[in-house]
Amino acid sequence: MTNFDNSSYKGGADAIVSFVIFEWRDEHLLGIQVNPNDASKEIICYDENVKNKVCNQTQIGQFILQPNATETSLNPIVTQAVNLKNPKPIMYEIKKTGYYCVWTYGYSAEEYRAVVTFRNAYGELPAAQIAKLAFYGGLTIVYAVIGAFWAFLYVQNRHDILPVQNYITAIVVFLIIEQLMTWGFYDYQNRHGNNVANKALMIITAILNAGRNSFSFFLLLIVCMGYGVVKPSLGKTMTYVRILAITHFVFGVIYGVASLAITPDSAGPLVLLVIMPLAATLTAFYVWTLNSLNLTMKDLLDRKQSVKAMMYKKLWWCILGSIAVIFAFFFFNSFSFASRSDPGFVPNHWKTRWFILDGWLNLVYLFDISFVAYLWRPTVNNRRFAMSDELAQDDEGFEIASFGGSLDEEEDARSPPQKTTSGGVSRERSPAAPKPMPEQHNRHSLDGETIFAVGEDGDKWSDDEESTRDSQERSRMVN
Repeated sequence: MTNFDNSSYKGGADAIVSFVIFEWRDEHLLGIQVNPNDASKEIICYDENVKNKVCNQTQIGQFILQPNATETSLNPIVTQAVNLKNPKPIMYEIKKTGYYCVWTYGYSAEEYRAVVTFRNAYGELPAAQIAKLAFYGGLTIVYAVIGAFWAFLYVQNRHDILPVQNYITAIVVFLIIEQLMTWGFYDYQNRHGNNVANKALMIITAILNAGRNSFSFFLLLIVCMGYGVVKPSLGKTMTYVRILAITHFVFGVIYGVASLAITPDSAGPLVLLVIMPLAATLTAFYVWTLNSLNLTMKDLLDRKQSVKAMMYKKLWWCILGSIAVIFAFFFFNSFSFASRSDPGFVPNHWKTRWFILDGWLNLVYLFDISFVAYLWRPTVNNRRFAMSDELAQDDEGFEIASFGGSLDEEEDARSPPQKTTSGGVSRERSPAAPKPMPEQHNRHSLDGETIFAVGEDGDKWSDDEESTRDSQERSRMVN
């Protein structure tokens, strides 16, 4: 609905304003090209255009349309010559979703003012943001499902929970609340419009969003440091990580509130005082996280902890893949926004612009947090896996099967060969015949499988071999 204000009308001659409303895809139906050699069009019906039979007398002051505009247009085109002496509201019924435009021109009025009110069928939310209502509602359900699976595993293995898994539990619960509040903000705005309560909800949502970012960076950093799996405690380092997370949260809240209070047109150089601290803490998180992950992986590989190293290698590929996706979207957005000066940029991208600016980042975040939760999910042997080291196995170690034989060889090398006399013939004592090796004992793992054991049987084997060797010696001396 369009309402013209007649307060600027001062009486006397009629003040005419040309008015037209149309859908963007029908823009080519406005105006008529009079001269074939000239690409310009006649847009407004003047007296001269009436003489040239471009329009008729009843259309004076209106926008000129193509002769077949009514039949070929995708949506109705309404044009009027509004007299400011007695303006009437102009109603336009929208039956199809589209990018509708209102165009006015002062035909004989020097100053005028009009108010255009768009009322959507679904509520008060702007058409460009209506998709966010379903999007954040869906994210809330997805996070709730993830939280349900995590809660099931947590309760099932509640006696074997690591400290880092408590942090993951907290962030999953926080994400459910944060996404629910975000959806509630858009739902409230759609029902009641942009009132005072909606602005309060906007501030709360901005604070929760800053908390989510800080908490996520904090969790990722302590995970990359090996907390709970490689190291049972981070010591003073945990205090420094918490200070960085709190600082990032404070700067994030300031940035969020400033972005709501300051419009891009009014932003000056002082806005850097808001952006630079947040960028500094963000950079600190990035550098510290990647450096910690590299050090943790190097430490595990040096100690030949291949299973744990594989977990962190998967985390490394997850982070690397996320960075690659972010950079790919960055270049895509750069090429996309390079054509924003094109008149058709906004009409062609208004439906998907919210996803390019905000939606896909939420999907990348959802994948990352789900992947981390999957790798560090509660299992039966959490603590035993975290607090134990894998037995290093390589080609440079000794073989258990040759252990007994090597002791015999060393003993024979130390003692010189003894000679005995039988019937005047001197002969050396032949070494004892090698005793068959006992069966190797199995190796027991943390899951009940055999890792490594040399028990009483091994000691018994040594005693038996020693007694056999002594009896053979006595028999030779007697003979």
